Amino acid sequence: MRKFFYLCLPLLLLSCTKVDKNNDQTDNMKDAVLENILTRKSVRQFTDEPVDKADVDAILRAAFAAPSAVNKQPWEMMVITERQLLDSIGSQLPNTRVSNNVQIAFVVCGDMNNRLPEPIQDFWVQDCSAMTENLLLAAHALGLGAVWCGIYPDPVKVEKLQTILSLPQHIVPLCVVPVGHKAEDPEPKDKWNENKIHYNVF
Repeated sequence: MRKFFYLCLPLLLLSCTKVDKNNDQTDNMKDAVLENILTRKSVRQFTDEPVDKADVDAILRAAFAAPSAVNKQPWEMMVITERQLLDSIGSQLPNTRVSNNVQIAFVVCGDMNNRLPEPIQDFWVQDCSAMTENLLLAAHALGLGAVWCGIYPDPVKVEKLQTILSLPQHIVPLCVVPVGHKAEDPEPKDKWNENKIHYNVF
């Protein structure tokens, strides 16, 4: 699976490189990317095995390749590895699924000083959401488990996490994503629903 990730990274990151559509390798890459998207699932139980530094770097590179409105890139990424901080997040924000076994968690944040002007300032949420999805897909491609745990727009959760991580007021956490080796392997949910697809008019 890890080999597939590095093979598919150009497509996963929406590479613009032109390739021969009839090339078998290209077809395999397409299939692998689509399979990675369709089989991704939320994993909430982890072993205590550390995540390799190379995998962390690959996840971060995938996350930062996300699309951004007007290429503003109003995001900041917190990578949490210290046990005390992980335990504080888990105890004060139990919805984050950060347990004693989690060795690393990513906190995707928006920089309120680097967002677009009114009335479109809230595009930062879309940008940081795209970053989070890239993060999840990269973790899954590497054979790791991950789960998106929402923080924003709950003001209580936002304030708690800002306090735990000593974030300045203009850095707003969108979500926490614990990542690790899976202690469970749930089946992906089938969310396909053609009744929710509308062409041209609702």
